[in-house]
Amino acid sequence: MKKLKFSKQHVLFSVLFVSVMLLPFATDALLGRGWVRIVDFAMLYIMLALGLNIVVGYAGLLDLGYIAFFAVGAYCYALTGSPHLALAFPLLFPDGLHLSFWIVLPLAALLAGGFGALLGAPTLRLRGDYLAIVTLGFGEIIRIFMNNLNAPINLTNGPQGISRIDPVSVAGVALNTTQQVFGIELPSVHLYFYLFLSFTALVVFVSRRLEKSRIGRAWMAIREDEIAASAMGINTRNLKLLAFAMGAAFGGVSGTLFAGFQGFVSPESFSLMESVMVLCMVVLGGMGNIYGVILGGLLLALLPEVLRHSVVPLQQALFGRIVIDPESLRMLLFGTALIAVMLYRPAGLWPSGVRRRELESDEVAP
Repeated sequence: MKKLKFSKQHVLFSVLFVSVMLLPFATDALLGRGWVRIVDFAMLYIMLALGLNIVVGYAGLLDLGYIAFFAVGAYCYALTGSPHLALAFPLLFPDGLHLSFWIVLPLAALLAGGFGALLGAPTLRLRGDYLAIVTLGFGEIIRIFMNNLNAPINLTNGPQGISRIDPVSVAGVALNTTQQVFGIELPSVHLYFYLFLSFTALVVFVSRRLEKSRIGRAWMAIREDEIAASAMGINTRNLKLLAFAMGAAFGGVSGTLFAGFQGFVSPESFSLMESVMVLCMVVLGGMGNIYGVILGGLLLALLPEVLRHSVVPLQQALFGRIVIDPESLRMLLFGTALIAVMLYRPAGLWPSGVRRRELESDEVAP
């Protein structure tokens, strides 16, 4: 019989897989169930960051309104998976629509992708700061629309948001309640962890395939020099639109998962600060590198929460009282950490090989 050979990569992958599968149980036991929920949100941010990495990291298009696509996916499921439509259209939907999550998910991805192409179409000739300003304006327009579409027809319920959203169900099992699986009790946050982990793995797989494909190489050529890419026969117009649409579709998927997990959405969740935070995840981790983006997403999703829980006890231990407002000090430390990383690791914590070589050649050049 042929003997099975296990390389170091197989062993490392097996250890990593087992560690990730046991992560919610270890986190629950050591830090509490609230931290499992924080890890769930971290995976949502990782999916968002990977979607933005297609636009910024691969195609080199600066997008400051990316959170708008997150909002489109969230409100798509909120409207079709809650009783809210009964308020706006009582004759058509007396009990609301309540579509299945698995039906809404591809629809939300397509709708968000359509909005991405809609954003990309008028910005094809814009670059750099001008593109950033236009995308920033698009993100704010979407948020303001969500905030004001409660009259004359109450479509989004305005700043009060939409509640009572149906939880995600898998094979008829609702994930908002504790379930028994092979005799193991899995709370809701654990179930959502494995669901988000599955979608994160799918997004990583798709991103990896895109990076190695002809489309991914064409995006990178556009990022390096759009004029040279066009001269080589690359259809820069269609590929830039595709980058916007693909990144937006990932944002729509994340938004749908967010609405099902949270059970409530409001315009406050889709502010400009959220777009900036997702962009920081991509830049800090390493633009164009999937693993760097994952690292950046984990750090920026977890670090503020770590500071939130440690700032007050630390001040009380050192000074016996709270000297600086915890929120202000938390953001100060967070901003200082970002500045330090950008000064000493300008390519990001885990940059792609191409990005690292670019910066090294710039430093060597006279």
